[in-house]
Amino acid sequence: MKIVILEADSLGEDMVFTPFEALGEVVIYRTTTADEMEAKTLDADVIVANKVPICEETIGKAKNLKLVCLTATGFNNLDGDYLKKRGIAAYNVAGYSTNGVAQHTFALFFYVLEKLNYYDNYVKSGEYSRGSCFSHFAQNFFELDGKTWGIIGLGAIGRKVAQIAEAFGCHILCYSASGSKYNTTYEQVGLDELLSRSDIVSVHAPLNAYTENLMTLENFRKMKKTAIFLNLARGAIVNEADLYTALTEGSIGAAGLDVLCKEPMDPENPLLKIQDSNKLIITPHIAWAAKETRFRVVDEVVKNIQRFQNGDATNRVY
Repeated sequence: MKIVILEADSLGEDMVFTPFEALGEVVIYRTTTADEMEAKTLDADVIVANKVPICEETIGKAKNLKLVCLTATGFNNLDGDYLKKRGIAAYNVAGYSTNGVAQHTFALFFYVLEKLNYYDNYVKSGEYSRGSCFSHFAQNFFELDGKTWGIIGLGAIGRKVAQIAEAFGCHILCYSASGSKYNTTYEQVGLDELLSRSDIVSVHAPLNAYTENLMTLENFRKMKKTAIFLNLARGAIVNEADLYTALTEGSIGAAGLDVLCKEPMDPENPLLKIQDSNKLIITPHIAWAAKETRFRVVDEVVKNIQRFQNGDATNRVY
């Protein structure tokens, strides 16, 4: 069996791929573009990919291909109809990043909540050492206890965020964009109610027909002017031009993002104009990048190949 790893760099330079060697011949490419797919997958039995498109145009000549394994949960880059037509199985990795993404949610949140950029600069600039008071009150922030935290998408990550927020004393609201009923004791409401009542809104939903472009200017204007918005899901759930307007006009208090519509970030993205880190922080899709999280992905992909060999459909998406 020939296993072709197409985007090794997407897992970090420190990643170890030796676990794959017990399964067959392994070929590793650091990066791969759509134009390079045909040549690199021509005689592959298994391909391991992250973001590259998997469709007839890219793998149409890969006659030996039996299995596609993603090093991710989302599978928007797969042409499911084509894979099913060819009888090619596809597996994703689910649940591997729950702890890491929940952790990063709160890292972004507290950074903007407590104006840490401002206070760090206040000390490092020497202003604190020149002051006369033991404390400093130029930037106000609130206690999390007693606040309402609204969660869009109550999957594994959303539930973990809810548990942590609840431990801080928050009341939890949740919303399902598809309209499905969650099996939870948390208060499930419509989107308008969640936006209007919440002090914090975090997004942990998959990108699909229900969630694409969900957060528009109209919806941002339904939020409290002091509210903090967080997107740890998929960039295209948020209209970025509308978020820019909402932040600059003061419709919401602040935002923290780890995902964008285009990654790496488009240099023309209007959000780059906002240089105030108390208003907006953007991290480069690193919520899943803790070392344990990344190495867990590789372990799970190896297990997915073994599951396929054993006829186990766990984690199979097509």
